[in-house]
Amino acid sequence: MESSIEITYILDLSKTIAADLFKETQYPWQVLPKIQSFILSLGKNLSSDKYIFKNDIWLAKNAKVANSAQIYGPTIIDENAEIRPGAFIRGNVIVGAGSVVGNSTELKNAILFDKVQVPHYNYVGDSILGYKAHLGAGAITSNVKSDGEKIVIHAKNDIKTGLKKLGAILGDCVEIGCNAVLNPGTIIGRNSTIYPLSSVRGVIPENHIYKSSSCIIPKNKIHDSLTISKFMV
Repeated sequence: MESSIEITYILDLSKTIAADLFKETQYPWQVLPKIQSFILSLGKNLSSDKYIFKNDIWLAKNAKVANSAQIYGPTIIDENAEIRPGAFIRGNVIVGAGSVVGNSTELKNAILFDKVQVPHYNYVGDSILGYKAHLGAGAITSNVKSDGEKIVIHAKNDIKTGLKKLGAILGDCVEIGCNAVLNPGTIIGRNSTIYPLSSVRGVIPENHIYKSSSCIIPKNKIHDSLTISKFMV
């Protein structure tokens, strides 16, 4: 199970401007304390032909940013990203190329890979969202335990992160249903789907559908059961 939550297993590093941040690192959450310094270093090398720089914010010239959005640095908004009205970006954030940050969505110390969508009333803190990950309306990453203790990843063997703030790690093409809560230290493998209104914790394998903590189904079994039902009609 531990190998299935390593960086190269759940994230396509060719789909982010932050690829170098993940090099020589085993687990995705290990980069979270390094986001600020990485942005400041990377920003210095971004072309002034493609990016506008002000107050530790690097904004791609072809990105769309609503006048009512609030953005604090250090932050990078990559090419063709869209920041919609009422979005609040608190700093230490990379918004990937072609990504959407929507109405009343709040981002803090997070990396959104390319083409991520967090379009409606989302909170993403101390988290990493892989290529084409999507949060339904109202879905949030909860990044602090109620008891204030350091966060442990509940895999086959528990892994101590040493972090008091850690939201969720979403693999590529993960789909999160509306109003789902991803509890601190949640990791969701590639191509998995979380049902709306779910409260999720621990590690969800790739290519699964999460209906509840007692009902996590491989997607191929869903397909097989639908095929059988079709022929039984």
